[in-house]
Amino acid sequence: MGEFSELPLAIRAMLGVYRWRRIDPVPWAPLEKPLSESRLAIVSSAGFVQRGQPPFDETVLGGDFSFREIPSDLDVSELVDFHRSKSFDHTGMAQDPNLAFPLDRVRELAESGRIGSLARAHLSFMGSITAPGRLVRDTAPAAASTLVADDVDVALLVPV
Repeated sequence: MGEFSELPLAIRAMLGVYRWRRIDPVPWAPLEKPLSESRLAIVSSAGFVQRGQPPFDETVLGGDFSFREIPSDLDVSELVDFHRSKSFDHTGMAQDPNLAFPLDRVRELAESGRIGSLARAHLSFMGSITAPGRLVRDTAPAAASTLVADDVDVALLVPV
């Protein structure tokens, strides 16, 4: 994690005037069964897509608020980085996508019995969405419905 002072001046200026959203109350649901019996899905804002899926659209003002379903059995080398932010070094997650989309690690947890099972598909969003209204209003409910339809109990949130 870098220091604020290391960011380019334009990004520091934007962050200084950005109107941050507050969500109150924060949505929360207690886990009603042990992790070893729970179905888990990754929800990441790394901007990854599977090779062959359409990339996130960099021309959408305020950020592409769509999401991509990433199959649970996908080889992580098939993930392609389309995160739009230039405010961090993408090298690490390009070399090992597990840093921002820990699919191999959650597979290991399932194989060891630490979690019950993995979702059929995990969700990848674009991070750095500066106008989140459509994301909150339209995309988040659709993503939640996708997870509910797959009987997901736990979402591992990986903000990037």
